[in-house]
Amino acid sequence: MLVAVDIGGTFTDIIGVKDNGEIIYYKGLSTPKNPENGVKEGIQKLGISVDTLIHATTIATNSLLGQVNLELPKTALVTTKGFSDIIEIGRQNRPELYNLFFQKPKPLVPRELRFEVNERINSRGEVVKPLNTKEVEEIAKRIKADAVAVVFLHSYLNSVHEKITKEILSRYVKYVSASYEVSPEQREYERTTTTVINVMLKPLVSKYIESLWNEIKPKEFFIMASSGGLIDANEAIERPVQLIESGPAAGVVGVKYFADEMGIKNAISFDMGGTTAKAGSIVNGEIEITNEYEVGGRTHHGRIIKGSGYPVRFPFIDLAEVSAGGGTIIWLDEAGGLNVGPLSAGADPGPICYNKGGNLPTLTDANLVLGRIGEELLSGDMKLNKELAIKGLEKLGDPIQIAKEAIRLATLEMARAIRLVTVERGLDPSEFALFSFGGAGPQFALGIAEELGIKRVLVPVYPGLFSALSMLLADIKIEIRRAYPKDVDVEFRELEEELRRKMSSIDYFLRYADVRYKGQGWELTVPADGDIRRNFEERHRIAYGFTLPYDIEIVNIRVFAVKRIKKPKIMLKISDNVKVKERKVYFDDWVNAKVFIRETLPIGFRDRGPAIIEEYSATTLVPDGWSFTILPNYFIELMRE
Repeated sequence: MLVAVDIGGTFTDIIGVKDNGEIIYYKGLSTPKNPENGVKEGIQKLGISVDTLIHATTIATNSLLGQVNLELPKTALVTTKGFSDIIEIGRQNRPELYNLFFQKPKPLVPRELRFEVNERINSRGEVVKPLNTKEVEEIAKRIKADAVAVVFLHSYLNSVHEKITKEILSRYVKYVSASYEVSPEQREYERTTTTVINVMLKPLVSKYIESLWNEIKPKEFFIMASSGGLIDANEAIERPVQLIESGPAAGVVGVKYFADEMGIKNAISFDMGGTTAKAGSIVNGEIEITNEYEVGGRTHHGRIIKGSGYPVRFPFIDLAEVSAGGGTIIWLDEAGGLNVGPLSAGADPGPICYNKGGNLPTLTDANLVLGRIGEELLSGDMKLNKELAIKGLEKLGDPIQIAKEAIRLATLEMARAIRLVTVERGLDPSEFALFSFGGAGPQFALGIAEELGIKRVLVPVYPGLFSALSMLLADIKIEIRRAYPKDVDVEFRELEEELRRKMSSIDYFLRYADVRYKGQGWELTVPADGDIRRNFEERHRIAYGFTLPYDIEIVNIRVFAVKRIKKPKIMLKISDNVKVKERKVYFDDWVNAKVFIRETLPIGFRDRGPAIIEEYSATTLVPDGWSFTILPNYFIELMRE
């Protein structure tokens, strides 16, 4: 049994595939304090034993955001003499330019746990001041911490001092990370924060993975990395910084897989769950990747506010994320203005209609009151209380008008996230197909499409479980890099040989280069196959609208080793009897809408709105002016008429 598990802020999703292609699934409320309990409960209810477990986890993000019961370990930093304050000085980014009382993020390592070593390697990688091992031994004896990060100046060019220091410190401290194995590239501040965050996460992630492994007892265990590939459990324990955006990455991978199958070159991935909505883009068949992310900071309408958190230099699928999910709270400010989010009711207590003690109205309550979702979810396993939802919204005003306006505001916010990954990159969203999934995504997809001028929307199979399903379609993918290569071709081959020593089987390599014009401060990552300059100038023209007649320099080279995972054949059980009923639904006004059960709609079935399509894990809204068709791969294709 191949099983994928996605733990979200509201729901825990489990999806498994048997040898004959039969899909089994479970969707239940998450258990935030002990997330593994929700996984164990779901697997017990399915009554299965797990051969291969693939998992997306939010434990890395949640621990950095200060979730209760996820206490970060006391961490020390060992660095070059004179550079112990770099982690506090940082960059001169001011997220609040006119706030005279702005305070920078708290340093990850307090001053009393920063130690300096009198060694030095220069900017050409030459040893200027040799390492004194006795000095390192003395420092090791003085360190009173659970984890240690080692970051020496210019170690990305020559890591000899870091390797020796790590070996010595490992005799005294259990968890040690050195920058040459986590982030071997220039920019001392970013390299330091990345290494410190990596070692901070090591104890938590290793304990969590070991606990889940012991509970489930799979033969193989893989984790979804932020780059969109799978890594094995040991790699996740050694470099847990890869897991920071583990969950959101999965859905984009699934969208690319199906977009390739359907011959779609440009696609938008829109994932709306119980807590947040995430948007990503696939341009010319390629997922957009970024090499820097800022954790523990703030966002503004989907944009990360630079300088409000801690930078991490590692490959991430480029996503815009907004606080809009089924559990997002609707509230009035002091002036009586209606607001949606950013706070969420989460899984506990959840929306008012869950009848679990929640008393703050949410977007789920709004959709229930408007008839857009039924009074039963999960094929009847979860009952919703419409009367409680109405009473909750009545505290804010007329429940219908409040619900309608809240949904409009949420739609605008989510459309803004999609604009970040399209319009702000010079791309026209109307030229993209919108793939909408997540438990709440298909409820809002066509409203967002109308806002952006998108004419084609696709709702995949098992939309509320799609991120979990997508993990079954991902490949194993591990990245290593090298700074300032002297001979690009030779050093690419050396990195590939290093990856062969790490992985028992590799199907192919992906080569990338971080390139800039000489004199520029920042670089662009481009494919390194073929003419690197041409690839760079094409990307530069798209990003900035111009090119320059200057020489280029390659700052870093990166190689991904990819091992293909056999993709499961998905078999769906479709009833021969189309089930349809009617209920009153509020779109622009109250209308009698047909309500279909998706599991009964055969391939080729076609109808038009106003309609509702209900299924186990999601509800799709089809307003007037849109038609829908069931495609051969069981996707719902929605087209503007």
